[in-house]
Amino acid sequence: SKHRTAQSVYIIPHEDRTVFRRIRMAPQLLDIPPEPKTPEEQEVFKNLWSIRPCYLYNEEFDDCTSIKARFHQYFIHGSSVDCTQWKRDFDNCVRFEKNPHDTKSALELIESERSRRTERMRAHYGNDVWQKRDRVPEGWAKPLPEHLQKEYESSYLELKARELRGEVEPGKEERTMCVVM
Repeated sequence: SKHRTAQSVYIIPHEDRTVFRRIRMAPQLLDIPPEPKTPEEQEVFKNLWSIRPCYLYNEEFDDCTSIKARFHQYFIHGSSVDCTQWKRDFDNCVRFEKNPHDTKSALELIESERSRRTERMRAHYGNDVWQKRDRVPEGWAKPLPEHLQKEYESSYLELKARELRGEVEPGKEERTMCVVM
């Protein structure tokens, strides 16, 4: 059986305290004081969004050590991947859940998530083939040409959009969008 904890929605302030983020976390983490007192608590509070529910770390460890995953790792990398970081993250998460003032475990967990995110995004940031934009292109939201607008008016997408806006009742009798070739 997998280790699962109940989830609660918790709203935490962003760095500038005017933007709030909704995150899901275990109820034990709701005991963290809203005004951290030490620099370590401030760092934990600022990065609390990056800590996953503990059962996910355990599931990742189980997945990483499964026979199927080991076969995949051997096929892709030529050897087995070290899965101990997932186990260490799970242990740190459980310690942090039991004692929300255990900033050492939380900071280790946050650093692990940060390094995992950096590794995942390395190819994205290292990509120099495409020029990254700093703003949207001009005219990106201009209307479609007239012939495309006429096609859109009779499309399934337009029908669903009108249903969502409440302009038409969802009905099954007008479903003539299927074409057999």
